[in-house]
Amino acid sequence: MKIQHLRLFFIINFFSAAIFAQQADKLKPAERSKAPDELYNEIFSADRSLFDAFNHCDTLSYRKFFTDDLEFYHDKGGLTVSLKNELQSFTDNCKTDLHLRRELIKSSLEVYPIKEYGAIEIGMHRFYHRTKEGTEKLGGTYKFIHVWQKKNEGWKLSRIISYGHD
Repeated sequence: MKIQHLRLFFIINFFSAAIFAQQADKLKPAERSKAPDELYNEIFSADRSLFDAFNHCDTLSYRKFFTDDLEFYHDKGGLTVSLKNELQSFTDNCKTDLHLRRELIKSSLEVYPIKEYGAIEIGMHRFYHRTKEGTEKLGGTYKFIHVWQKKNEGWKLSRIISYGHD
């Protein structure tokens, strides 16, 4: 008898989760985010400024968006620890003939506050490969999680998770 109740429990939970997931996909990003508009806008702005520096290979501007103890988890590339190592990777990428450009998919953006620390940014973005000749091709669409820390000098990324690379 207990096994039948347990099976029923799992079946109900499975279908409830499936229905919830379908409904969550229909929500607008602002409805999914649990951040006040001000925080959402601050993180969106920090993201835009960070990737403007990234897209233009502006090392001086890029470096100001990270904590020294940065941890960058990439499902294909592995773990990069420290701002120094991230800057080296960034600089090496900018020296290649196949330059990357990142584009946020704004409709995917979610922001959640972290009490007395900062915010979590979750979303999807596209990366394009651009040659010296200026030809651009979509490299892929991927998912990310950014953990932002609020510092006196502004928003800093302390943890990055980049995943969904096939």
